[in-house]
Amino acid sequence: MKLEEYLKEIEKFLREYLESSKLDTFVLGLSGGVDSSLVAAIARKAVGKDRLYCYAIDVESNPQDIADAIEISKQLDVNLEVINLTDTYHSYLKGLKGESFDRLTKSNLKVRMRMVALFAFAQQKRGLVLGTDNWDERYVGYFTKYGDGAADLLPIVNLTKDEVREAAKLYGVSDKLANRTPSAGLFEGQTDETEMGVKYKDLDDFLLGKEIDPNVKMRIEYLHKISEHKRNSIPEPIPFKRD
Repeated sequence: MKLEEYLKEIEKFLREYLESSKLDTFVLGLSGGVDSSLVAAIARKAVGKDRLYCYAIDVESNPQDIADAIEISKQLDVNLEVINLTDTYHSYLKGLKGESFDRLTKSNLKVRMRMVALFAFAQQKRGLVLGTDNWDERYVGYFTKYGDGAADLLPIVNLTKDEVREAAKLYGVSDKLANRTPSAGLFEGQTDETEMGVKYKDLDDFLLGKEIDPNVKMRIEYLHKISEHKRNSIPEPIPFKRD
């Protein structure tokens, strides 16, 4: 199946799922990155502008990310509201007495605050939250558990990063934004590849069964193993067999 054909299948999946859910809308966090941009484009094509609500949630975010999200929303002609939770984040951190939390804990807190906001909007809009994980990120667990990993649907989870970029351009996302350096924008200088210790090109090749450097392959397999808990349902003990 060609990429263009598969994108039509995703559109159909979203359209039919929303109809069968008896709900009204989709809700999406638009970060300015290529993954959320593609999901926005697919959802808009699937159900129309009036049934898609996008939010750029600023939690000490890189200002360029918010600017890119606004630019993307104009390119795709989707509804976008910018929500600033930076003061809320600092108040929450103070309430937790968490000013001394390490950087990773603080970063994950920001991501989970975005998740809480998106599900609140979804409830108000009688909607479903769309996730933005691609195949690469899902495989190595490069997402925050109960943060950006929390969603009702994962439309692009079967696409590699390169396929995401190609697909985004097919929907009208500019080359500049489709090819920008992937980053969650959670702290200065942060990039996806630096945090993972793996390049997306190598991840794509690994997932597609191509030969890659043995050390890189070992790193990918390690990341997959230690993130298994993120992809599995919550563990439960054996059932209680009552007398």
